[in-house]
Amino acid sequence: MTNVSDRRALPGLSYPEESLKRLSSDLAERFHGIFAAETVERYVLESYTGLLRTSSVKAHLTTRTSSFARERLTALAQAKGAIEHPVPEVLFVCEQNAGRSQMAAVFTNALSGGAVHVRSAGSMPSSELNPTVVQVMNELGLSLNESFPKPLTDDVVQAADIVITMGCGDACPIYPGKRYVDWELLDPAGQSIDEVRRIRDQIKTNVSAMLVGLGVAPVAEH
Repeated sequence: MTNVSDRRALPGLSYPEESLKRLSSDLAERFHGIFAAETVERYVLESYTGLLRTSSVKAHLTTRTSSFARERLTALAQAKGAIEHPVPEVLFVCEQNAGRSQMAAVFTNALSGGAVHVRSAGSMPSSELNPTVVQVMNELGLSLNESFPKPLTDDVVQAADIVITMGCGDACPIYPGKRYVDWELLDPAGQSIDEVRRIRDQIKTNVSAMLVGLGVAPVAEH
């Protein structure tokens, strides 16, 4: 088992041990009766190191680790049937989790009114969000302030009812019983702002159609 204090597990990386211990303790209490404390601790450390390798904003790394580890543990608990799965779970995956999948996640949250739960991830996550993507979403009053690139993990795939890929190739694990859909969308990286707006609008159209297919009427316009 890998402990938070076991620095030998990943040489060359430094750990804010006290912060991660507190986070592990808080999450162990949250998931008491579902996961052992050792499992929670391992997930916290794996989530932290996964984000550390790509994140360019180290000041917020512990906060992001809390969000990422909590999402992963929730997904694992859902996949095991240990906690309620009240609404459809949709996972958006692109290569960098910096543009397309982030826009799709924000649109799904905005248009579903909470009738769908959404996650996003990247097969090779970037260190930061695409600033042009942030700009064009802000134009519609949709903020990505709480969003950040995250690595793709098995637990979120297992918890998903639908996995929507956008140029991640063969990196997404395939599980029986999952519905996989591929959206052919241009990568916004390096594109002009007008082209990124076009990609944004196509994603919105795709999300609206997806919601209708799930029996969810879009409840907001942006």
